[in-house]
Amino acid sequence: MSRRTVLFSEMTPDASWEQDFNDWYDTEHIPARMKAPGFTSAQRYRNVDGPAYLAIYEMESRDALSTPQYKEIKGNPGERSRRMLGGVSDFTRYIGEEIGYWHQDGARASSPFDAQFVYAVFFTVPEARSDEFNRWYEQDHIPALLECEDWLAVRRFDIVDGDPQRFTHLALHYLAKREALESDAREKARGTPWRARLAAEEWFKGHYCVFEKIGQRFLAQG
Repeated sequence: MSRRTVLFSEMTPDASWEQDFNDWYDTEHIPARMKAPGFTSAQRYRNVDGPAYLAIYEMESRDALSTPQYKEIKGNPGERSRRMLGGVSDFTRYIGEEIGYWHQDGARASSPFDAQFVYAVFFTVPEARSDEFNRWYEQDHIPALLECEDWLAVRRFDIVDGDPQRFTHLALHYLAKREALESDAREKARGTPWRARLAAEEWFKGHYCVFEKIGQRFLAQG
């Protein structure tokens, strides 16, 4: 069964040509992909603790990455694209298939894409521990986080391909304010007995990044 898919891609330009990088990303790189079948939207972000930029592409399914149109875009970049992509550092690329979506009820409910901040959490989970990890995240962790009204939504993904780390799971947390990370709800979520049992296991090491939204959302063309 096809599942909604995200492409999570980070890169860092040199500060001396950062403005040119942003112009290229907004006017060439993303618009080209918005013309490819299966791509539905994209949003850009900036790491709040460093120079990296993030783009999250939304796709109907991972099949969008296998179409002749996308292969042509990716495999035959123009001169400017080759120069930009050849000069960036800290490149990451993760493909995730959505396995769940949780959000605020009532007046605070909105599209997660409207959130000002995205908190990305990666884990590498052994296959034998995946079932309990998923149950903890969905039954214990997420309900506690959503007690904070500024914790707008959570989306979870199985990572089906990615570099440079071999992560297996991704959660995208959509926040109205960065201060949600200091909320009582998050402290509660990180202090449950279930989490403590998992955290005692050697593999339980998350990779965490906070990003702030920049620019307007890009939508599919055609």
